[in-house]
Order: sequence, then C-alpha cells, then structure tokens
Amino acid sequence: MNDTHPTLAIPELMRLLMDVEGLGWDEAWAVTNKTVAYTNHTVLPEALEKWSQAVMRKLLPRHMEIIEEIDKRFREMVISTRKDMEGKIESMRVLDNNPEKPVVRMANLCVVAGHTVNGVAELHSNILKQELFADYVSIWPNKFQNKTNGITPRRWLRFCNPELSEIVTKWLKTDQWTSNLDLLTGLRKFADDEKLHAEWAAAKLASKKRLAKHVLDVTGVTIDPNSLFDIQIKRIHEYKRQLLNILGAVYRYKKLKEMSAEERKKVTPRTVMVGGKAFATYTNAKRIVKLVNDVGAVVNNDADVNQYLKVVFIPNYNVSVAEVLIPGSELSQHISTAGMEASGTSNMKFSLNGCVIIGTLDGANVEIREEVGQDNFFLFGAKADQIAGLRKERENGLFKPDPRFEEAKQFIRSGAFGTYDYTPLLDSLEGNTGFGRGDYFLVGYDFPSYIDAQARVDEAYKDKKKWIKMSILNTAGSGKFSSDRTIDQYAKEIWGISACPVP
Repeated sequence: MNDTHPTLAIPELMRLLMDVEGLGWDEAWAVTNKTVAYTNHTVLPEALEKWSQAVMRKLLPRHMEIIEEIDKRFREMVISTRKDMEGKIESMRVLDNNPEKPVVRMANLCVVAGHTVNGVAELHSNILKQELFADYVSIWPNKFQNKTNGITPRRWLRFCNPELSEIVTKWLKTDQWTSNLDLLTGLRKFADDEKLHAEWAAAKLASKKRLAKHVLDVTGVTIDPNSLFDIQIKRIHEYKRQLLNILGAVYRYKKLKEMSAEERKKVTPRTVMVGGKAFATYTNAKRIVKLVNDVGAVVNNDADVNQYLKVVFIPNYNVSVAEVLIPGSELSQHISTAGMEASGTSNMKFSLNGCVIIGTLDGANVEIREEVGQDNFFLFGAKADQIAGLRKERENGLFKPDPRFEEAKQFIRSGAFGTYDYTPLLDSLEGNTGFGRGDYFLVGYDFPSYIDAQARVDEAYKDKKKWIKMSILNTAGSGKFSSDRTIDQYAKEIWGISACPVP
C-alpha cells in the first residue's frame, strides 16, 4: 500500500474473502495480513488520512463494519497480551471516537493490518520507529523496515542528459551502468583527470545552454550560461522552505546594491531558479510564488546588478521541464526543515547529473552526503533531533534572530519589490507562538548557517577544477539511489517474490 491512499484495500479484501469466498474471520485476516504491507511516505499530520466515520458508514456500510471489528479485535489483543499498554490504546486504535469529529485513522489501520511497515529513507524510517509509530514497535518490533527511495537512471541520466551519458559510458568502457548503477563508482579514479574535466565541463555547458533557451522561451528572461545555475524545483510548501531560498536571494541582492562596481566584479555571478506547483487553497504557498516573481521582476531589470544575479520562477513545472532543468543545474537546494522531508527523490536526480547539493540533514540528503562524500555537499542547518527543542525555545521567547535575517525581511517590507502586502507571509516568521506564527519551520534559526553555506558555494565555484571534481564525485556516488536497488529490496525483503529473468 503506497501511503494511506489505498487503505480501503484492507476491508475490501476482508469483504471479498468472507462475503464472496466464504472464509471465516480468522482465515480471512491471516490472508489479508500476509497480503498487505504499508509504505509510509510522510510524517506530516495533514497527510495521514483520517476519514469521517459518518461518511464511511453511509457510503461503505459493510467496509465500516469490518473496520470496526478490526479495531475491536486490536484493542482486545492489546488488553490481553500487553497490560502495560492499556493507557496507549486510545491513540493506537483504528477508530478515533472523539464525539466532536469521529474519524477512521487510515495510517493506524495500515499498521495494524500490514505484515510490514517501511519508511523511504533511513532517517525517515528511524523517525517512524522512534516517534510516529513508536507504540506499535513495542508490540511488533520486527514489523518495521527501511527502503530508501530510488530513481531510474534510464530516464534521469541516459535519456535526459545524453552528453553526460556518453561521457560516463566512454570512461567506464561500458553502458551497463544503466542497469547496474553501482558501476558509477568507477568514475572516482578519474576525478582528477584533466581530459575528463574538459569533457565534463563541455557536457554541463551544453545542458546549461539548453536550459537557458527553455527559460527564454517560457519567461522571456535571458540568463547567462556562464553564471552559477542554482535550482530549487519541488512542490511549494513551507516545510520545503522556498521562503528561505528567496530570503537568501533578497539578502544577496541587497548586498550587491550596497557594493561598489569594483567590489561586484569579485562576486560569483548566479542565476537562482525556483519552480513548483502550489496547491490551489494553500495561500502562503501562493504568496511565496508571487514573492519569487516580484523579486525577479526587480532584480532582473536592475542594470547595476543583473549581470551578477538573476531570479527566475520557472512556470508549469512537470517531469518534462525537470528533464531540462536537472541536467543544467550546478547547485541544487534541498533545504527542508530537518525531519520533515521523508526522503525526496529530486535530490537523487540532481546528484546523479553531477549537481552539487546545498541542504539540511533531512530525508535522503543524509545518505547522499554519505555516498558522495561530505566535502562534496554543502551542509547547513539544525538537525532533526534538535527541532522540537528549538521550537520550545521559540515558544519561550528565547530565539534571537540574526541581523541579516531581519535585514532581508525588512527589505521586503520596505516595498522594494512592489506594492503587494507581504505582511501575512512575513508574519509567519514572527512572534513566538500561535496559529500561522512563531516560524514553525525554523527559517529564522537556519538563515545564518544557510547564508554562510552559500558563501562557501560562491568560493568553491571560483575554483573550476575543484567544482568539476565535486560534480564528478556526485555522479560517481549516486549508485545506491537506483530504483532497481529499491525494487529489488522490496521484492526480497517485503513482497517475498523472486525475479523471473527474461531468457
């Protein structure tokens, strides 16, 4: 079961086995339990589905009867076998009978019914075991696993980046890497080879020129392929912190404006691109999209600085657009609040294409950094185990904002980017507590280390040889992140099926 969306497969299979096939409860439950397994894809509470009991009783009365029986038997099992856990039953049970809003908790139903539960990156799976599903772990310690996500190298390198693919094949002396991605480690021994460097740089430039053409075609903005291409593409969400990115760009713009013409010449030119869709009713996400566009409209038309900084919102983001953006990217931002991104997969796609990541220790970033080497990853920000404590400190009024953070917010409030009132968006970063306030996603806390990390990026990019080596080592370290490895692990360790090789 891929997240909580197909949870009704559980009562439906029970219904078929009992009402159509004539099995008894115990037989049907044994078959169902051996059949279903649950992959959790997020720890965000709003994504763990809860459905109204009244609506389900009206639309699916038989399924609701079966769910009620599952809930009853689970409670009886806990009471009879784990007296010490009686106090936990109300939070663990499938039915939440809160009189104000009785619901069916789909994630709980999946955990109770499935033979295996897994997360999609090591950090995420540990959070599931230690926090979200900790009580279930004490009952079923062997039910929980990790299966780190993967991506297909056929689409995300071979197809979308033909120039780089040819180079990889040439230097590895085989194209078998497309179905055995671990072979990419063979590039490590060439990481300092000047011939490879020259070919690698040429392939990246070709991809950057293709990307620049796309940007011109869809936005009318001309960008310089010789600038650092810095890209963040993903759904717009406060936890993914596009707001941190654009505040950083605003701060960069303000500093550029304060420099003399001579000082500017020492700056690493950068093109910041943001893309992604915002859910129709997610107001703050929409405001973030507008802010990126408003900042771009000012920065890109400012003759003093626009050869050193451009800011572009990439419209209508989708897979086809990603196939152009990812090969042309040099720095990719994966900057979610630690502990909130289950895995991420675009981080893997960028890394595979020789793009260096700036990111937090969140989701699969942790494993990517281990594989590519910590010197080839720009790390910043609070760690997952610090987050709860930092939020508590904020509630208690102990947070002291960095002056640079205040400066960036004030610059937006000053009207530098137009007449739109960004107060409601910026207010989410203010105060210590309250709905939509108190900087829940720790943008302010992580801002100084983010700015410092970006300064390290600027310095590293000036050393072209060093940067290309970092790029090569990112590709060379991406073997683990093939979906072939992921699916193989699911098949062997969860589904219990073996391969049927084509003769």
